Formats: sequence, structure tokens, C-alpha cells
Amino acid sequence: MQSRLIVHDKVKEADGSIVEVKIWSVPVSEEKKHGFRYSLAYIKAGKCVVCYDNHTGKGDHRHYIGREEPYRFTTIDKLLEDFYNDIRRLKGYEG
Repeated sequence: MQSRLIVHDKVKEADGSIVEVKIWSVPVSEEKKHGFRYSLAYIKAGKCVVCYDNHTGKGDHRHYIGREEPYRFTTIDKLLEDFYNDIRRLKGYEG
């Protein structure tokens, strides 16, 4: 099985910030046990302030305002929910 892009969405918001989501279906492996490769980024003023990704060698992790920490991937829906909740928090509102 080859990698297959299943989601790609890029939005430029009114304030100039960018939200980009890319998710691929990949062969299940020791490193990608869930069968997904992903990169979700929120870029504001040219800086990536929120990023969830699992590029080779680092496993599932999250970057949030300059901190990098492990991320426990469960489902694509939860990944998206966590990512967008982080963006809402940074913008100062929930909902």
C-alpha cells in the first residue's frame, strides 16, 4: 500500500494567519501503528505556534507556543478536535 493523501485543507484567515491540515493514510508500521501520517499547523505572523505531527523519527507529538511534547494519538477526529481547541484557546475563546 502506498501513502495516500486523505485530507488537505489550507485556510488563510482574515488576520493573515494560516491553518493547514494534511493527513495521509500510510502502511501500518512500527513507527506509524495507527496507519496515519499527519501535519496540522497554525501559523501566525509567519511563526508556527501550534503544530501536531508525526514525522519520521519523532513519533506523535505536539508543538504549542514553543514547547514540544508527546501527543497520544487515538483517532483522526480527536486529533482534529485537539488541534482546533488549541487554536481557539490561543485566540482567547472556547466553543
